[in-house]
Amino acid sequence: MHITHQHTLQGPIGVFDSGYGGLTVLKEIVQALPQYDYLYLGDNARAPYGTRSFETVYRYTLEAVQWFFKQGCPLVILACNTASAKALRNLQQQNLPTLAPHNRVLGVIRPTAEVIGNYSQSKQLGILATSGTVQSESYVLEIAKFFPEVQVHQQACPLWVPLIENGELSGDGLDYYVHKYTAALLQQAPNIDTVLLACTHYPLIASAIAAHLPQGVQVIAQGTIVANSLAKYLERHTVMEQRLTRKGTQQFFTTDTADSFNAKASLFFGAPVTANSVVTLT
Repeated sequence: MHITHQHTLQGPIGVFDSGYGGLTVLKEIVQALPQYDYLYLGDNARAPYGTRSFETVYRYTLEAVQWFFKQGCPLVILACNTASAKALRNLQQQNLPTLAPHNRVLGVIRPTAEVIGNYSQSKQLGILATSGTVQSESYVLEIAKFFPEVQVHQQACPLWVPLIENGELSGDGLDYYVHKYTAALLQQAPNIDTVLLACTHYPLIASAIAAHLPQGVQVIAQGTIVANSLAKYLERHTVMEQRLTRKGTQQFFTTDTADSFNAKASLFFGAPVTANSVVTLT
């Protein structure tokens, strides 16, 4: 009887997000590593994740990871800060060893935390994120491991994702809420010189955010950081790298209707997107 070893099966890289935001990360990953095949899944039917409990986000993310493994993905990137904050550790420690010991799940928080301190001269770092990511304290804890001298100031921006998803990428409505949250962040620490957009939706309004910050304050999006980190990861982990298929393709899936996904997804991905609908992940 011929047995196929799971750790030799080849497949695409899975990229997961609660909705559209992860496409800003996928865009940069594809730019940096165009040779690989990618499978993107947005759990739009159950988005947003930012307001949900740890238990719920963990359960949804586990279902998505199992779906990716069924599609043959040996490596899955959680391109969602909330899923990275609320589910990644449990998945890595409790599920992977029994579920698929040779597969890997990576997040966006650790690779960001490993480098973000290098951007700041004043060692005062601002973080703009969803309520879920802020409450998890993940960035505060992770950045402290790599840059104990950096002071981290967090601000939740609960209304930005709904505004962005409804196409409000400029204008008075957006400006009002961008001002509200950036002002609240600067009140915590006026000498912040670097602001991290710790939600993958926020790059779409990066110029509006920058306009409401003092001159010289850097606004950092995560896409390129995560892409560089993945490239280095694959250089170090050659066994995993050899398990990835290379036809330079991208496939898109959503748990909601494909038509409504495609129009918005193209905004985030910066190129036309044609998705397939996945009715259920289990």
